[in-house]
Amino acid sequence: MKVSDGFWMTRKGYNVDFSEEIYGVSADENSVTVHTTHQWIHNRGMTLGGPVLTIRFTSTLENSIKVTITHFSGTVAHLPEFELSEDNGFRPTIKHYESGKIIMISGKTSVTIPPVKSPWGIEFRYDGKLLTRSGWRTTSIIQRERVPDQSDQRFFSRSDNGGNTYIREMLGISAGESIYGFGEKFTPFVKNGQTVEVWNNDGGTCTEQSYKSVPFFVSSRNYGIFVNHPELVDFEVASENVSRTAFTVQGEKMEYFLFGGDSVSSVIERYTALTGRPALPPAWSFGLWLSTSFTTDYDENTVNSFIDGMEHRNIPLDVFHFDCFWMKEQEWCSFQWDRDMFPDPKAMIQRLKNRGLKVCVWINPYVSQRAPIFCELMKKGYFLRNKDGSVFQTDLWQPAMAIIDFTNRDARKWFGERIRELAELGIDAVKTDFGERIPTDVVYSDGSDPFRMHNYYSYLYNKTVWDALSEAKGDACLFARAATAGCQKFPVHWGGDCFSDYYSMAETLRGGLSLCMSGFGYFSPDISGFEAKGTPDLYKRWLAFGLMSTHSRLHGSNSYRVPWNFDEESCKVAEFFVKLKGSLMPYLFANAVHTHKTGIPMMRAMVLDFGFDRNTHAIDTQYMLGDSLLCAPVFSEDGDCEFYLPDCGTWTDILTGETLSGGRWYSRKYDYFSMPLFAKPDSVIVFGNFKNSADYDYTDNVTIKIYGISDGHTVETEIYDSEGNQAFRVTAERSGNVLKAAINGSIKKYRIEAPSQEYEIIIK
Repeated sequence: MKVSDGFWMTRKGYNVDFSEEIYGVSADENSVTVHTTHQWIHNRGMTLGGPVLTIRFTSTLENSIKVTITHFSGTVAHLPEFELSEDNGFRPTIKHYESGKIIMISGKTSVTIPPVKSPWGIEFRYDGKLLTRSGWRTTSIIQRERVPDQSDQRFFSRSDNGGNTYIREMLGISAGESIYGFGEKFTPFVKNGQTVEVWNNDGGTCTEQSYKSVPFFVSSRNYGIFVNHPELVDFEVASENVSRTAFTVQGEKMEYFLFGGDSVSSVIERYTALTGRPALPPAWSFGLWLSTSFTTDYDENTVNSFIDGMEHRNIPLDVFHFDCFWMKEQEWCSFQWDRDMFPDPKAMIQRLKNRGLKVCVWINPYVSQRAPIFCELMKKGYFLRNKDGSVFQTDLWQPAMAIIDFTNRDARKWFGERIRELAELGIDAVKTDFGERIPTDVVYSDGSDPFRMHNYYSYLYNKTVWDALSEAKGDACLFARAATAGCQKFPVHWGGDCFSDYYSMAETLRGGLSLCMSGFGYFSPDISGFEAKGTPDLYKRWLAFGLMSTHSRLHGSNSYRVPWNFDEESCKVAEFFVKLKGSLMPYLFANAVHTHKTGIPMMRAMVLDFGFDRNTHAIDTQYMLGDSLLCAPVFSEDGDCEFYLPDCGTWTDILTGETLSGGRWYSRKYDYFSMPLFAKPDSVIVFGNFKNSADYDYTDNVTIKIYGISDGHTVETEIYDSEGNQAFRVTAERSGNVLKAAINGSIKKYRIEAPSQEYEIIIK
């Protein structure tokens, strides 16, 4: 939200009052409260008018500072609110100094507050190092003189609640600092210079709109900011003011958390401690998913032809997904199978499961007026309503469709029962599509503010499905599109509607990396793109990228995405990378467990692990898959790929055994059966005995490979079974050309290798 006209002036239609003077400070054992005036108070007469902002600092989680800025405290609080895991028993340390300065300390993170009669300004530090600061002409209250015309807003949702007051905070950006996150953003990975609106939209991957909007960003200086508002949050990242990140909310109050850490990963760990850790997806979900695609025609014979074709070509498959036409056209989402195409769905699903497959089905939270259940749901009051009491309806997606009101307990129960019925049929996973175009000029049954609900709707929608599926099956797996803060608890998430070209392949990766920088642990693209049909060349390159992501799905819009629909070489490429990923499952699933426990994403940007190397700060064309494997997709028809190896030792290509020194960019040409896949120096990767499914015994006949271990160094890794229980630990220590390895736990059969190195290996 831009309100300035240059640095000194304000745009017509807005009045801005900045915090100028610290006029009063008080403290108790848990908090510090500051009162700031909009001008310097030189005499008592100057206290007779004008806004005073009350700013309260406290900490409810170690290494976090909670800041609450209030103008009018008598306003009514509205639902919904994010579900946060604050520790009400946590106590920060508050130090008072003779000068009147106060420092509040939470772990190693602190905020410094100047004494009364000082200019407004605070500093956030971690272990003594400055993270960021707020000061002159930053913290402010904005009054709008007129409500802008929003008649051009599409999709029946306005991101403005009609109020005329805003609270804005601005935090400094240091020289060389980069800002990341805000959810799934397809714009340039480093967000400096961008305006970011945290407002969900169904806009595809080629625009600034987002399916998954999160009011959280993280800095290369190892701090993060979470703005605790589910409604629209406007961010200006080195855009309105090129040396500051500004964030604005509409209303009389703003609350945000600052997290400090010694790395980007530790900041994300703190953020997910507050908003929720990603659940552990089932092991089978890491295998290949095959979809019927979106608008294609299909029945059981079509489905079986796909599965037979994959089996005939020796391409292992774990999940088969039925997209929307498992229901009759114009009746979504009725939850009723199209009996003309699938006369006995229970028997069909059982036949698929007899072939060793898991089954997923598509749903959304909208109900067509043509659906057999529409009248019943309308009479029971399960839909969003207009202000006059009528049901909100639109023809945008389905004929005269209505939208489920997930604030209605009975509606949630009804929706959950439909999910449980699917589970009883044998369904293992649910694709929760849509949920972004949620209207704001409506009424919710619990009185929730529709502007605050616009983004938050995705949380209630996915939580309802997740809880029902978990109750029915003991575990759950979603394939979700819409999301906001906290939705990381309900994996997996996929990247939305992308085009079938290299531009969109790169967009999808940027979006996934931004999402994972925002607390989400796992990510999947639509392999080869959703819209249109790409070339065989693109399909094969995207196969490598998609299968070296945490989750991997073949899905498209109006054509089948089976590999032989492109060319026979695509089948061989699919087989190669499915089997490669399958063999990596002991390593991958161990990293998934780590993501579940810590919140540190499994698929992550280079800066997350290698922030000490400035060359990694802007890289968005490669990533780490887990803690030890660097992946760089090929984004060109000629097979050329440039990639960077961070400056931390010798990296090893896990496909060829080639070793390369870190701290350099490289350019290589790759065929369709390869891509840059490099093991980090001082790492251990365990390869399993993969056959047909990603869910297998990760302790049977494994190969333990120790990469690039330096003299005098010790490395270790842990391996878990497919239920998430620790199975064994590998520890390796190098002394000269002697490599000592210790196995702690039960392995049925194993061998140890040190690729591209000449070592005498001793097993302790």
